[in-house]
Amino acid sequence: MSGLDGLSIVSRRRMLKLGLGAGGLLLMGGGGLFALRGSAPGVAGLRILTGHEYRTLSRLAEVVVPGSLPLDLARAFDHFLADEPPWNIADLKRALFLIEFGPIVFDHRLTTFSNLAPDERLAHFKGWQVASLELRRVVSNAFRRFLLLVFYDQPSSWAQIGYDGPLIRPAEAK
Repeated sequence: MSGLDGLSIVSRRRMLKLGLGAGGLLLMGGGGLFALRGSAPGVAGLRILTGHEYRTLSRLAEVVVPGSLPLDLARAFDHFLADEPPWNIADLKRALFLIEFGPIVFDHRLTTFSNLAPDERLAHFKGWQVASLELRRVVSNAFRRFLLLVFYDQPSSWAQIGYDGPLIRPAEAK
């Protein structure tokens, strides 16, 4: 039995797809891949996130917490990260990178998450929640939980859920 006999389980069609996909990525190179995400506006006052990461997180917040538009959940996330250890910041940034380039990596589309139409972003993220790859489910669950936590921590969201606020309120500034 030759060493190539094991390759017979991979169809010619599958090999062609893999070869074309790998060739396309090589042709585009790192710069081409990053060019797909386009430019992101500069955002003043960010402590940890880049403009691109902020945009990705803002678009993700629109999907996870519809109706949260007046609240800047991405900025709240950025401020939360400022107090986290470096390894946690790095993990969360990698997860944001995966979300942004998820349509390319997992759906084989030549667009990024931030550049999808709102309904496509919603469908793409829902796919993460039920994906067979555990990493995608873990990332989607983590972002969903954190964004909801930040959303419901904002007093302006309380009326939407019929919450009057804490029984013990902080002393008013005089």
